Amino acid sequence: MKSNALISRKSWIRLMAGMVLALATANTPLAQTSSAKAGSSAHKTATSVDLPLIDLTGYDQVLAKYHGKPLLVTFWATWCEPCRDEFPMIVDLAKQYAPQGLAVFGVSLDNDAEIHLMRRFLAKYQPGFPNYRQKPGIDVDSFYPGVNPAWSGTMPETIFYGRDGRIAGHFVGEQPRAAFEQGIRVILATSGSPTAPQ
Repeated sequence: MKSNALISRKSWIRLMAGMVLALATANTPLAQTSSAKAGSSAHKTATSVDLPLIDLTGYDQVLAKYHGKPLLVTFWATWCEPCRDEFPMIVDLAKQYAPQGLAVFGVSLDNDAEIHLMRRFLAKYQPGFPNYRQKPGIDVDSFYPGVNPAWSGTMPETIFYGRDGRIAGHFVGEQPRAAFEQGIRVILATSGSPTAPQ
């Protein structure tokens, strides 16, 4: 009886180890858009999905898709500690304010050497909003002020856009949740140029 129990326990341990390995390598979709179908056979793993690359022209094209909606854009990177601290809060705020019409997207400034960290980061936090990655090799001295004339590249950078597509305000550096909520309420409540959160 004791021998059978040991065999059974060893089999159970092997089974559990196999399940853990299977779960670790299973498809883990990066929730990039709220329209992604959970049951789709096109699921991609966290190790195979790369973010679409954008330059300034691409950024402007993405912005144009959100014209008419209050929009929050977060610029982040895995090498930026305040970004790592702030990102889960932005994910939570995006869920909280989506029913009121808030749109959100993110832009990673990670380079090719950090792509594995970036994939794991997104797999961990599962943002329900799209994310892009700054195209490697672009002229950042043109990109940053092209995105926001008041931005010099300090991270994190958060930009609030009114429904008219204009910058209503921005944050440089990590901010508390209350400041984000104030900025979000401003762009939700107005259609033009609100008093900007700074």
